[in-house]
Amino acid sequence: MNILGLETSCDETAAAVVRDGRVLLSNVVASQVEMHARYGGVVPEVASRQHVLAIVPVINQALEQAGLDLDGLDGIAVTMGPGLAGALLVGLNTAKSLAFARGLPFLGINHLEGHIYATWLSNESPEESPGLPLLCLVASGGHTDLILMEDHGKYRLLGRTRDDAAGEAFDKAARVLGLGYPGGP
Repeated sequence: MNILGLETSCDETAAAVVRDGRVLLSNVVASQVEMHARYGGVVPEVASRQHVLAIVPVINQALEQAGLDLDGLDGIAVTMGPGLAGALLVGLNTAKSLAFARGLPFLGINHLEGHIYATWLSNESPEESPGLPLLCLVASGGHTDLILMEDHGKYRLLGRTRDDAAGEAFDKAARVLGLGYPGGP
């Protein structure tokens, strides 16, 4: 089973093809870092407009890398939140349109849960799975969460940052110190 996954929650347009829920056949990312660097951080409307420009080429490249075309897909998955509303809408509408036009199942995925399940992905047929329960540290955009995953789909939030996530704190500190954007590197 081949699933095309789309991710447009913030400032990167991404598409990947995953076989049987575990094997990563392709992974293509169009970054907007250089564009947002002039503003010292992500500008939501600019990010949304860039997703509109990048989404089709990124999908085409992901399919090409996977050695597939749209006929070789069994479903379409997409990040449905949390994230920037306008950016999410680009990915959601693209995924829904493709799924509808091709008669494929549509899967809306929680952005943070997607980060957790990325642990299960491999470029080869994986022989082992991460054991459960497991402790997850999700550090993504505006989120830094410590989560206990007791079983598939069963999570317990143990803690999170109160204000900015770690990445946003790096960006703001870098701006104050004149180090540029993004602040992590």
